[in-house]
Amino acid sequence: MKYAVTLLAFFPILAYPQGTATDYQRSGALADRFRDLGINIPGPGHWIGSTTRFWYRKSVKGGGEFVVVDASTLVKGPAFDQDRLAASLSKAAGKQYQPTRLPFEEINYLDNETAISFVAEGFAWRCSLDSYNCRKTGPAPNGIGRGGAPAPADPEIPAEPGNDVVDGMVLESPQEDQGGRRPTSGFQPFGAVPAPEVRESFDDKWEAFIHNYNVCLRKKGETAYEPLSSDGSEGNYYTLASLTWSPDSKHLVAYRVHPGYRREVHYIESSPADQLQPKHFTREYAKPGDAVDVARPVLFHIEGRKQVEIENTLFPNAYALTHAVWWNDSRAFTFEYNQRGHQVYRIIEVAAATGKARALITETSSTFIDYSGKRIRHNVADGKEIVWASERDGWQHLYLYNGLTGTLENQITKGEWVVRSIEKVDEEKRQIWFSASGMYPGKDPYLSHWYRINFDGTGLVALTDADGNHGIRFSPGMEFYIDTWSRVDLPTVSQLRRTADGKPLMDLEHGDVSALVAAGWKMPEVFSTTGRDGKTGIWGIIVKPTNFDPAKRYPVVESIYAGPQGAFVPKSFAIANQGMQALAELGFIVVQIDGMGTNFRSKAFHDVAWKNLGDAGFPDRILWHKAVAAKYPWYDITRVGIYGTSAGGQNAMGALLFHPEFYKVAVSNSGCHDNRMDKIWWNEQWMGWPVGPQYAASSNVENAAKLQGKLLLVVGELDTNVDPSSTFQVVNALIKAGKKFDLLYVPGGGHGAGGAYYQHLLQDFFVHHLIGVEPPDW
Repeated sequence: MKYAVTLLAFFPILAYPQGTATDYQRSGALADRFRDLGINIPGPGHWIGSTTRFWYRKSVKGGGEFVVVDASTLVKGPAFDQDRLAASLSKAAGKQYQPTRLPFEEINYLDNETAISFVAEGFAWRCSLDSYNCRKTGPAPNGIGRGGAPAPADPEIPAEPGNDVVDGMVLESPQEDQGGRRPTSGFQPFGAVPAPEVRESFDDKWEAFIHNYNVCLRKKGETAYEPLSSDGSEGNYYTLASLTWSPDSKHLVAYRVHPGYRREVHYIESSPADQLQPKHFTREYAKPGDAVDVARPVLFHIEGRKQVEIENTLFPNAYALTHAVWWNDSRAFTFEYNQRGHQVYRIIEVAAATGKARALITETSSTFIDYSGKRIRHNVADGKEIVWASERDGWQHLYLYNGLTGTLENQITKGEWVVRSIEKVDEEKRQIWFSASGMYPGKDPYLSHWYRINFDGTGLVALTDADGNHGIRFSPGMEFYIDTWSRVDLPTVSQLRRTADGKPLMDLEHGDVSALVAAGWKMPEVFSTTGRDGKTGIWGIIVKPTNFDPAKRYPVVESIYAGPQGAFVPKSFAIANQGMQALAELGFIVVQIDGMGTNFRSKAFHDVAWKNLGDAGFPDRILWHKAVAAKYPWYDITRVGIYGTSAGGQNAMGALLFHPEFYKVAVSNSGCHDNRMDKIWWNEQWMGWPVGPQYAASSNVENAAKLQGKLLLVVGELDTNVDPSSTFQVVNALIKAGKKFDLLYVPGGGHGAGGAYYQHLLQDFFVHHLIGVEPPDW
């Protein structure tokens, strides 16, 4: 495409041409240029069944190679004969494959390692390792990509999980999506009930089901039934998914739901592939402030057919309840209560005999409780004790509770660092195996390391020691673990270690990028400085063009995603972030930063986002840019652009609204430009409830008249993650304010729409407005 040549007045005459046709050619050839030059870079290890054997795939010249290791004997060799398998698969598939370019990267061993299965070219396959006969066994499972691994997410769009992954907070998971929480009614017409879906008791005597909105019971194998409840109705119904039997089969719990507001978002598919005329569809999509479904647990005693209402004093204003879970001895069941506004969170226990509720653990916060990202709970000895995670001391740590009394026994971990996950709880030895980050002063606080600690907080042992981002995988019996680590500036290393003392037993692989470096590839540079408080470290990476010349001055483009649910600067080694590196090749320095308000640091660091998503960590980001510029003369902060998708789209446009003195050009894709227009769980968690003036303060729509600089908005008409109207409302506000901007509307496009066309348009937009030249013809 062509842009009219309108050079911005502040651009000097360029002594070194950038954004040329040659730069575009080099950018487009990155994948071919660096293909297969990084060798011995291992993927994750995979233990085989219950054995002490594992496999992994590593890069080799010409592709990849599968390796198998016996941890007990320390013998390493080929996982299978790749020449024979390639020949057999080529014959069976009618397509030629090379041994090091097999069309899969994941395998499963079968029948005592006499066969493997994998997914390739849209089908599941099985290959014998005796005869190397390969045959299709069916279509590929849903969600599995053509390379045999789960289909990858767009690397430019950090994950925004829907409610189906928010730790059991869903009553009817099949009905869940990123829009809202919508349980089915369980309604069936009066009369005969032909084989309804049922919940069988553990003693195999009873079946419970929902009929006419109520809980019903019948003996297994019989058709006659009796209602256990009579208070269910269209507006107050029991749900099938919530029916939960006690292990002794004497009690049953079900949730009765008062439905909230059923908001709908309407879509027009303007250009369907199968017909000329447009199509329309509608989906439910709850937004901040909407009335939510309100669930109440109800207990039923099977003997006597007694219904017990549970007093809701401890859960009066639920955003959601988790499913009921019975203790193994049937003494009680528990559920977790997340209060609307996400400032109170409880584990509630209900006694089976009386239906009396009590709080075992209560978390409170004056800001938010990160229930969607940091909840950790492990029941010890059938709930006699509970390992629980909390940020109550300002950092994410583990606590040990007495599950019988609900009293705190002790804090397990403590310090100015954060627990990230639990791998295993050894109840017999009273030890916990966990990952954490930030324990080493002066090191990147986001790098994950692994540890073991006793229940009482003593005996902290580090299982990893190298300065890198570690992922470990324990053998099924916990005798060994595979430690794989890297940084963005350190190729991947993998070792086999002994769990008892962490001793390295075998060096598996050391990634070798010497050929890559010789071909001109450059590792990203890790850079840190202090943020707005003058003491907290702000970390990011710097990506340079492969023809980088320190004598030049380079405009800067920031890739942004400031969603509080995570941290987003890459921490592990990769040959190239194709989007960032491809943009850098055109004559830019491309960076990514995690500012305050993002996750996995202190509670105070995270709380910056509270009721203020418009902040997006910009005060920290700008200080980071200035620190880089103070160190490097080639880093030109008079010409700074920014781009992002989804929450990053909101952030990118916000940069021009709230910080136009620094950011000059922005590309905003699929932005949630007003948090009142976006999905309920994500926005209420960070912006608060009830909806108040803070929403307008952070809104790109409300602040559109402040726009300065050059803005490209991108929206897909079928975006079911972020309501497309969010972008159109900001367009409307910009028009009313008389502001110039560019808009790419993508027919049929979803979240992060545009594909290769968008990527090229993004590149051209920055070349034109930051470098000041007309991009070459496509």
